[in-house]
Amino acid sequence: MADKDHGDNESAAGRQGDEERRGQHKRSRRFLWIFAAACVVIGIGVLLYHLLYGQYHVKTKDAYVGGNLIRLQPQVSGTVTFIAADQTQPVQLAQTLVQLDPKDMDVSLSQAKANLAQTVRDVVQLFAEERRQEALMFAQEAQLALANKELARDRGLIASHGISQEQLDRTEESARNAQAGIRQARAALESVRAQIAGTQPETHPRVLLAESNLRLAWLAKNRTAVRAPLSGYMVRRQVQLGQQVSPATEMVAIAPLDTVWIDANFKETQLENIRINQPVAIKADIYGSHFKYHGRVLGLTAGTGAALAVLPPENATGNWIKIVQRVPVRIGLDRNELRDHPLYLGLSTTVDVDVHDLSGASLSRVPVWPAAMQTNVYAEQDAGVSIEIDRIVRENLQGSASNSPTASTSP
Repeated sequence: MADKDHGDNESAAGRQGDEERRGQHKRSRRFLWIFAAACVVIGIGVLLYHLLYGQYHVKTKDAYVGGNLIRLQPQVSGTVTFIAADQTQPVQLAQTLVQLDPKDMDVSLSQAKANLAQTVRDVVQLFAEERRQEALMFAQEAQLALANKELARDRGLIASHGISQEQLDRTEESARNAQAGIRQARAALESVRAQIAGTQPETHPRVLLAESNLRLAWLAKNRTAVRAPLSGYMVRRQVQLGQQVSPATEMVAIAPLDTVWIDANFKETQLENIRINQPVAIKADIYGSHFKYHGRVLGLTAGTGAALAVLPPENATGNWIKIVQRVPVRIGLDRNELRDHPLYLGLSTTVDVDVHDLSGASLSRVPVWPAAMQTNVYAEQDAGVSIEIDRIVRENLQGSASNSPTASTSP
């Protein structure tokens, strides 16, 4: 009886174990189905993402803010006596940033003014010398005519013994001296005329040279004030009060933050569909995901970053490994967005290029964005010098009869 009960218990345990194994098998199959369904859903999602969005967008995080960095150096040598702005401060167009000691330049300018005045007076004397030499030549011509008459008369009297041979010799000597005198007077007149031919006192080369020297001294005086060529922010100051600087000394650096751009380094495998003027969405790490910039592709650099490096890599070796190269793509930004959310040079960004429109070109034959920059700050450094030159020349010219003499022809 006991053996029978024991056998019944074993068969019941066996049936229970079979049921548990079948339950585990069902759960495993259910898990596999769920996992397979999830994979299918994820795959379909990835496929839909690629078909609807991914294939039309090219992204990179290797993108940084670029911009112009204006390094200012003095145009003349001097000692720093004033510094108007410091690092992180805004500067305005034509603002004086550094002032050099102007005393040496003031002395040079005074010398140039005095030299111009003296040169004008010397040139006026040249024109007066022409008239004096003309008068001397006329006087020599008169003396020669008189000497020739006396010589003709004495030669007529010598035959009748009206004069002595000694007196005739003196008359001939006087005629020869008169001829030599007129040659000397003509040479002196030609020498003076060669110095003033085709000119007037205002246009004489010596006067023009003195005017040029005055302009240089005027520019040197005004260049002691180092002005900002454009508005921006001072990002570096390397000059100190009392420092002796020269044109090779970098004093300050300015960054105009309203004209920055993005240089995005895309892999060469990502460039197939990137075209000029395609829309771009940019996120900057400084603002996170709270703000998105909108820009346009401006152009692709005609060379990889490695090829354009200062020391390009040398691949002609036996241990060559292919490395995917990156090409800088320049992206322009909306100035209104930059004004509200400024970007600083070198900041990291994430770039997303929408490549739906493939009608543009990868490389354009004409510029697609204005790259020219211009400033009028340096053009104003000679303001007023022409008025000062005219005043000096006018005050040192003598009366109107001496101001505009015309060179007469040689007799």
